[in-house]
Amino acid sequence: MPNRAFKFEIMSADDFEELILDMPADEKWELIGGRAVRGMVGARWEHKRIVQNITVAMMNDFRGKRSPCRPFDETFWLKEKLLDLQVFPDVMVRCGALPPGAAHLSDPAVIVEVLSPGTEARDRHEKWALYQKLGSVKHYVLVARDKAHVELFSRGEGEWSGFQVLEGLEAKLKLPAIDFEMPLADIYRDVLSGQDV
Repeated sequence: MPNRAFKFEIMSADDFEELILDMPADEKWELIGGRAVRGMVGARWEHKRIVQNITVAMMNDFRGKRSPCRPFDETFWLKEKLLDLQVFPDVMVRCGALPPGAAHLSDPAVIVEVLSPGTEARDRHEKWALYQKLGSVKHYVLVARDKAHVELFSRGEGEWSGFQVLEGLEAKLKLPAIDFEMPLADIYRDVLSGQDV
């Protein structure tokens, strides 16, 4: 049986910038701790709907409260050159204005990844190891795609000391660092049975 393991190359953030200039437009690449990884282009509709549900709820909540925080979805770069990190989180939140024309950020307060079989190991291990090194991140959220299950990691006084598992549509995700909460029923709206509207 042929070996189907992904091949990858270790490189710096500067080399990665040059590499992606030559990549086909229909390919999505990320740099994870110096490892160039070809990512998923397109996803199941359930994945996209969960990302939309979270992003729209955050935007509406922040605007209603006149919060300086804004969500960014899976097409906006998170870059940190010192970590050789250039990725597209499913959702991230930054508080404060970005410079005009910015195409990336390096200081999110919250990062959300929606798990799929092809990305779960990277989201749980490789990316999480690097996200912990970003001093701005206060919450890291892992959202299961096919069941009402959310894992929340929170940073307290400089340390990652909080961990919660939220199960069922009645549970509520609370992100105090950005003054936001959302029932899992809304995260999974139109995705899980009984939540179609």
